[in-house]
Amino acid sequence: MAEVNSYNDESIRTLEGVEHIRKRPGMYIGRLGNGDNQGDGIYVLLKEVVDNSIDEFSMGFGKTIFVTVTEKEVTVRDYGRGIPLGSVIKATSILNTGAKYDDKVFKKSVGLNGVGVKAVNALSESFYVESFRDGESSYALYSLGSLQDSGTRSGLREKNGTLVRFTPDEHMFAGYHYRMEFVETMVKNWTYLKKGLSINLNGTIYKSENGLLDLVNDNMAETPRYEPIHLVGEDIEIVITHGNSYGENIASFVNGQNTRDGGTHLAAVREAVAKTLKEFFKKDYDPVDIRQGIIGAISIQIQEPNFEGQTKTKLGSNYMWESDVTNPDGTHTYDKGPTIRSFVNDFVKVNLDNYLHMHKDVVGPLQEKIIASEQERKEIQGIQKKTKERAKRTKVYNNKLRDCRYHYNDKLPKDKLEEAEKSSIFITEGDSASGTITMARNANNQAVFSLRGKPINCFKESRKRVAENEELNLLIDALGVEDDMANLCYNNIIVATDADDDGMHIRMLVMTFFLKYYPDLVRRGHVHILQTPLFRVKNRKNKNEIAYCYSIEEKEAVTRKFKGNVEITRFKGLGEISHQEFSEFIGEHIRLDEVKLSDEENIHEIMEFYMGDNTNERREFIKANLRSEEELDGVDF
Repeated sequence: MAEVNSYNDESIRTLEGVEHIRKRPGMYIGRLGNGDNQGDGIYVLLKEVVDNSIDEFSMGFGKTIFVTVTEKEVTVRDYGRGIPLGSVIKATSILNTGAKYDDKVFKKSVGLNGVGVKAVNALSESFYVESFRDGESSYALYSLGSLQDSGTRSGLREKNGTLVRFTPDEHMFAGYHYRMEFVETMVKNWTYLKKGLSINLNGTIYKSENGLLDLVNDNMAETPRYEPIHLVGEDIEIVITHGNSYGENIASFVNGQNTRDGGTHLAAVREAVAKTLKEFFKKDYDPVDIRQGIIGAISIQIQEPNFEGQTKTKLGSNYMWESDVTNPDGTHTYDKGPTIRSFVNDFVKVNLDNYLHMHKDVVGPLQEKIIASEQERKEIQGIQKKTKERAKRTKVYNNKLRDCRYHYNDKLPKDKLEEAEKSSIFITEGDSASGTITMARNANNQAVFSLRGKPINCFKESRKRVAENEELNLLIDALGVEDDMANLCYNNIIVATDADDDGMHIRMLVMTFFLKYYPDLVRRGHVHILQTPLFRVKNRKNKNEIAYCYSIEEKEAVTRKFKGNVEITRFKGLGEISHQEFSEFIGEHIRLDEVKLSDEENIHEIMEFYMGDNTNERREFIKANLRSEEELDGVDF
């Protein structure tokens, strides 16, 4: 009998066509999801198709793109050059095939890896593509990446271009639906980044005349201190201004790709703006004070961008372009362009300095903002220092945090990078809950921070009063973001509170603190709410058959599955769950709700509604949206 783990020639497999994409979708599109999160895979599929149409526009072909999106289906029609008719099947189904490797055809595109549209094909239950060229067309129909039909047509009056229609695979994206607010944001960003491009989304036309300046103005949730500074050069566009809120809010793009996780270009513009303003004012201002409350955007165009990860949300390139040059004598020279850092620095140094000399009305408000931030920071730092020293003397400091081995900001070898990505900190309240999580956690990448009672309501208090709060001071010290977001110790900040009134209130108080003073943590997707099961359902006929349910609907489904002969436990606090059970809920099958905050959302209005004095309005909202204990407890069986 053959061994179960035998390793022989039959163990070696070659995945044909797009089979590898279906086998390992996360390598190509990141998370799958159901469309409730703007980072879910169905939006990546949409982006990959539209990217190709935008690349055509960038090369001077096709000024309008028609995009039709329903809950389940997407259609994209551009009027570019159209895929060469003899290569339609090859370009949509064979990995590492495409024209974007040829810089003469596509100079500065996003999809350089020959994978994008193949991933859409592989992960769609139906994928149809038709290319139109000079009155003729070539089409192909696929299902789950497998070719079902293909052919050609002639004598057409269709304009040149490409039509793609796809329906994502329901098995991959269970219960998915496209949310139009996410789609509209994507479409608007594409037009902001490509002046002159029109995108017709479901009959509504989107077009930008002022590029990133329109993006910043349209998304501004507060009145800026001064009119936004708009700098435009070859391959670079920057907009900056300052508001009165805390944190930084700079959107970043590379070749039209929204790099939500930043990268080299965002780090370069943060550094360049601080350096240039210090030199302009001839003052040694701390960069933290210069960037406090900054609002803006940066877009750059690069010959061959090197993104970190297949989904292209963080730029890793260090050069504007790199090329293998063939010399007249036949020899080859490996030529590198300027580094992104030097390119951005040189551009900002010259253009921002010139702008400030020409627009004196901006100089005063800008310097006033920097000085105000500096004064507040120094005052707050003094208060925080005293608070921490007091906490250390009373031995509270060392009891708050149970740290993990690997951190998000650690310089780790490649084989440990995954640990840094998984690094998490659970923020919980009380000894019972924190003790349970501590015993259940993975000490390599999961830390626990224990709150003592309810934190202060930051919305109603001054910054000075908040700085005196021991709990929140020590929390920020643990996170490492007191001076710079780049020092963040944990990729995932997880608020883990009981599913009762007190737990919900603590959750809101912690969220108010982050939203007011550290909104970047939320905008960049670092803050989450831990979902813990509301019910344990045991099958009385088979005691080993246990299900943990996170909603009434899940409980009812399991009860039917166990034919009603069940024993139901309703969890009302984290301390009621044993650490053995809890390890199931914070391990591989952890359920997290990401706290979302779009650039255009007004933080003050959000906090006013949830934490302000509008008691009656909030009470009615809670009544309409919160289930009662009676509903949760349900019927005993």
